[in-house]
Amino acid sequence: MGDSGYDAIVVGAGAGGAAAAWRMTQRGWRVLLLDAGPAFDPDTDYGLDRPDWEQAGFRHKPGSLGETRFATLQELDPTLTDLRSWSLGQGPTNRESRRAVSGPGYHHVRGIGGTTLHFVGESHRMNPASMAMHSRFGVAADWPVTYAELEPWYLEAERLLGVAGPAEVRDRWRSAPYPLPAHPMSRASQRLGRGAAALGFAWDANPRCALSQPYDGRPSCNYCGGCTHGCPRRDKGSADVSFVAKAKASGRCDVRANTMLLRLVQGGGTGAATGVGRIRRIEAIEIFEGGRRRRLPVRRLVLACGAIETPRMLLLEPGLANASGQVGRNLLESVAWTSIGRVDEPLLSFGGLPADAITWHHNRPDSIPGVIGGFRLSAAIHESEMIGAIAHAQRAVPGFGRAHKREMRRAVGSTVAVGAVGESLPHPRSKVDLDPVGRDPFGRPLARIHSYVDAMTVQRLRAMAGAARALLRASGVTTLVEEYGTYDHFSSAHVFGTCRMGKDPRQSVVDANLRVHGFDNFHICDASVFPSSGGGEAPSLTIQALALRAVDRMA
Repeated sequence: MGDSGYDAIVVGAGAGGAAAAWRMTQRGWRVLLLDAGPAFDPDTDYGLDRPDWEQAGFRHKPGSLGETRFATLQELDPTLTDLRSWSLGQGPTNRESRRAVSGPGYHHVRGIGGTTLHFVGESHRMNPASMAMHSRFGVAADWPVTYAELEPWYLEAERLLGVAGPAEVRDRWRSAPYPLPAHPMSRASQRLGRGAAALGFAWDANPRCALSQPYDGRPSCNYCGGCTHGCPRRDKGSADVSFVAKAKASGRCDVRANTMLLRLVQGGGTGAATGVGRIRRIEAIEIFEGGRRRRLPVRRLVLACGAIETPRMLLLEPGLANASGQVGRNLLESVAWTSIGRVDEPLLSFGGLPADAITWHHNRPDSIPGVIGGFRLSAAIHESEMIGAIAHAQRAVPGFGRAHKREMRRAVGSTVAVGAVGESLPHPRSKVDLDPVGRDPFGRPLARIHSYVDAMTVQRLRAMAGAARALLRASGVTTLVEEYGTYDHFSSAHVFGTCRMGKDPRQSVVDANLRVHGFDNFHICDASVFPSSGGGEAPSLTIQALALRAVDRMA
């Protein structure tokens, strides 16, 4: 298909871009789906069958990890020792006086499928109570689309992915059941469930887009526990094996990996004046593909590069889509805490489905007395990467020799973890801008992340840590072996808010239909549009539902 023959170009093949591209093909549109990263082959690229699976983790390919810079993070309060990260094997894991960047800091995958290649597969709807944070509590911003308006597209995304979920839906009402029955809980999660019951917490099967039964040509999960390493069976509903595969099968979608977006070319203002000037268009994009620069004409453009790269692309073009001054502001991150401990019986905790169980007991934004914003608790031993012998030896079982070997035999499989993820509220010191020094291979400034943990977040983190520890104690944990969290580390896979949606063009970047204010052919379909983060919900399903709705509104 000639480059001038596309009805739409979608940049970014993760959760939002893949969903948008598929929906466009269902409407008969011809679509070009681009991504800066490579394509992954589940049969050969993930390595769960190799001896070094534990050390390698997710096997990034060249170009699949974007480069990001960080502004200097804040000084830590020496009195908040209860929120510092530590392990039995390593002691304090941040010995500095400042908050530190952990690993890459911004955990993501660039490529066909995006970060869904690496994600656990949690498929959460937003709590309706978290979609009106400003009108209820005077913080963040209200969503310009209601839960009821979004619900049909939640159903559509769940059906395509084959989400397995429980009959009990708590605050998130549904107009139809989940497509597949919930997964059985592992022995470790059943043990945590008994502790949750003792504390009065409902302990539910976690909605997951890993298949509990064969579905739509994909096999059911084999409970290997390796979701975050990439799924070689294709039962996990990452965007490449679901939305992208169906878009390609339509014959109306071309997919190009390793294609870098260089710049957006906008046209002049035309038509009626609006609150952000006259209506404009994106006329073309410039890309780098196969060693050369190219210019592609644009009829409709969807930008879906995530909450770090999407604002960067807009900030690289001064004045583009930023009449409100909101591009890059309101960065929301993963406010998180994890506590890991050992019980007195072998549970084979290295197996089973990651994050197979969850409690929404603290999820509502008013669930913590005196604190705005809630959180969730879930089984988290796999996400903590405490499933193999090497991790236990380095982090959970200090010492050496025969005594160490004896303790290792007891510890591996008897370790359980509770992870808490909570609300992240906007702060003027949390944002994305352009780094003054760092440059990419094309000479363009890299994105720079600023992050600040304020007093309200500290209170929420303390409640999260207290609840995680209480759940482990109630579940019979005899020894804590490791704890870590957001207070002294920046380590975030869920980032939101840097191009948030809203009704007022002066306070937002896109409208309720994800159309960029002031443009008639330019949409953003990723987590950057979230006005609030929710109380611990994983974002991918909401990103996909918003993208499906946006395409239907375009039509």
